[in-house]
This record gives sequence, structure tokens and C-alpha cells, in this order.
Amino acid sequence: MFQKESGWKTADSALKNEIFCFCEGYKNYLDKGKTERLAVSVAKHMAEAHGFCDLESKENLKPGDKVYIINREKNIFLAVLGKEDLEKGVSLIIAHVDSPRMDLKQNPVYADSGLAMLKTHYYGGIKKYQWTAVPLSLHGVVMTKDGKKIQIDIGDGLDDPVFCITDLLPHLATDQMQKKATEIISGEALNIVVGSLPAEDAEKDAEKEALLTLLSAEYGICEEDFLSAELEAVPAFSARDLGFDRGLVAAYGQDDRVCAYTALKAILETEAPEKTAICVLTDKEEIGSMGNTGMRSAFFEYAMALLLEKSTGTYNELMLKKTFRHSQCLSADVSAGVDPTWPEVHDKLNAPYIGRGVVLTKFTGSRGKSGTSDANAEFVFRVRHCFDENQVFWQSGELGKVDMGGGGTIAQYVANLDVEVVDCGVPLLSMHAPLEVASKLDIYMAYKAYKAFYNN
Repeated sequence: MFQKESGWKTADSALKNEIFCFCEGYKNYLDKGKTERLAVSVAKHMAEAHGFCDLESKENLKPGDKVYIINREKNIFLAVLGKEDLEKGVSLIIAHVDSPRMDLKQNPVYADSGLAMLKTHYYGGIKKYQWTAVPLSLHGVVMTKDGKKIQIDIGDGLDDPVFCITDLLPHLATDQMQKKATEIISGEALNIVVGSLPAEDAEKDAEKEALLTLLSAEYGICEEDFLSAELEAVPAFSARDLGFDRGLVAAYGQDDRVCAYTALKAILETEAPEKTAICVLTDKEEIGSMGNTGMRSAFFEYAMALLLEKSTGTYNELMLKKTFRHSQCLSADVSAGVDPTWPEVHDKLNAPYIGRGVVLTKFTGSRGKSGTSDANAEFVFRVRHCFDENQVFWQSGELGKVDMGGGGTIAQYVANLDVEVVDCGVPLLSMHAPLEVASKLDIYMAYKAYKAFYNN
């Protein structure tokens, strides 16, 4: 009989120590990389510390070379050149570093009822009511009218102020509480409180004027500069251990930076593989992978073409197509672990559980497998065999009951390039909430799985 149980039951003290030590670095990464720009910046510094250099600065490549290329500060493509020709295929692991959040609108600033406020447009699939009464930090860039690029990071320092979206007190919420959960908080009500002190001599909008004066003095930003800004509001709390036994990590953005960090660590520790090892940390997955920093852009193919040209001295489209056709990929994205409070949304025979290891998901999509690539049996076997041979704790799972809903990953876009691909990631609780939960064992097993994939 085939039966999976908690990996903690078979983990000895040495393995438990490795798991806990590994997750200290993971928590640090989460705290430093709360947006896609920050996550890519951290990844770049980690890569350079491990001997990676800019791909575009290299004239030619040889086996063992370690290179990276960054796309608009929101993607990073890393490669360790293998011994085999690229046209014989590469080993790909692709994760995304964007997470649900609040984006500021392009004309966000206003004052009302004695408060300075910022209007937002939420990014990704969220339960809007979860984002009220939560401390928020603000990160991103502002391009001023004279061309200066201003980096904004406010709210995560110990002495920093924080921001928040307010909610209605229960004493006056009789009408609100009669609404459906999707209507309790509207998208247009997700406005952030950012100030309250009025300008002394202002006749109207005194709080707005005071805020703009402060922003001008401290950052050199005027109201018009918000038109060319990308500012994201995210939870201001740090990643923490969860539970008396500290076996879980509670943090914002674990979808999908848990897979991004483990894949990044795996490739940084890969030396001279047979097949070229590639890690891609991409953007825009939470909104359909569109745009020139999403997985549906041509950036990935551009980076692959550069690898081919610099490693062979020539390039044509057929070479690229041959490379894709012989390649294999793990779409490194999270899955929904069974929550004991909400078991009814899962088919328990086919659901992933916290603490049982990394999850292989043959297909995602919704209802009738809509929007999925559905990996073939032969490739799933090869991945399964790789994990078993390398003592990786793993499990199989799907995203909820058949008619319950569902969701997609980047797997379908990679598969459309003629690459073998299957989803493989960490199960989470409270996915897309401001605070998500993962098992330290599952996090470590994702790293171990990805490393085995690169080297086998």
C-alpha cells in the first residue's frame, strides 16, 4: 500500500538541524526581498558572491562558467554551463518573485477627514478584507520629472513609521457584516493612511499639502512624480518561526519566494553539471505572466539565445528549438496544503499535507484542467525517480477538489515552448494572505529536490 506520512517522523537529529539552519537564511531572504525588485537585487548579490558574472559581459562561455542576466530589475536568469552541448537540453527551474500586494495608483494622494491618504489598486488574487488593519511598508522606485531615480523603502526598519488600511468598527458594522465576503471591502476602499498633520497655512487639503511638503523635503518628490512611480505596499512584519516547536515559518510573500529562494540556493551550489543548469526568477505570475517581465515575454528566449551564441559562436532558431525540445523544467510554485479548519475543499487522497515534503503537481488549472500543461507520465517518472534516488521527501498533490476552483502556474507557458515541465513546490497554508505558513521540512526538501534535479 502507498502511504505518505510526516517527514519529521523519519528525520534524524542531524537532518533536523540542517533544516532549521537552512531556514534561518530563508527568513532573512524574505525580509530583504519583499518585492520583485528587491528579491532580484538580493539574488544578484548572492550570485556574485558565488562567482556568477553578467552574461552580457562575456564574449564566450565554457563548461563550468556561472553567469546571470537581469531583465528590467524584475527578472534574473542564472546559468551554470554544463559539460553537454546546450542543444542536448538544459535543466530548468523557474519560480516567480512577485506576490499579492497593494500598488499605488498613478494619482494616489488625497486628504479627507483630517487624514492624508493614498489610493491603491490591488495586485493579484486576494481576499480584500484580510488587508485591513495590517501594518504596511512601502517599497519601490519613483522617477522624478528631472530623471532622477528615487528608491523608497519605508516601514520595515525598527524606527520607521508604518502605514495601514483602516476597517470599520464592529459597533457600526451592521450593514457591512450583511454583505458577502467579496463585498465587505471594495477595491476602491483599500486606501492607505499615510499622515495626519496639517500644513499650517493651507486653506484646504492641509494634510495633503503637508505630506507633499515632507516628500519634497526628504525625497525630492513632487505630486506629479507619482505618474512615473512604482510603489508597492506590503505587510511590515518580519518572517517568524511559528509554533512552540518552531517547525513552521510564518511570513508574507512565501508564494512564491519560498520556491525562488530554494531554487536560487540550489543553483548557487551547483558545480560543473552534465547538463547546463538554469534558474529563472520571473515576475507577473500573479496577474497572468503578461508584460515584458512576465514568463510570457521574449526575455527567457533571449537569454537562452545568448547562451547558445556565446557557448557555440553561432546561433539560429533551429538550435534554440532543439534546446527547448530536449530540456526539462520544474515549474517551482507553491501548492495548497490541507488546513484542518477547512478540509472540505480538498480531496484528501490527492491533497498535499504540511510536513510531508515537496509537492509534485502533475496538473493545475481549474475544473476540467483548464489552463494547465498536464505533465506526461514519462517525465513525472523521471522526476520521481530522481527524488527517490536522492532521499528527497516528496508527495503528490493537486489544488483542491475538481469543481472547487483552482489556479494556474507558469508551467503551461514553458510547455508551449516544447519543454518537458511539471509543477514542483512547497505546500502553504493561508496562501495569498498577508501572512502565509510553510513547514521548515518542506522548505528544505524543496531545496534538496531542486539541487538533485540540477545534478541528476
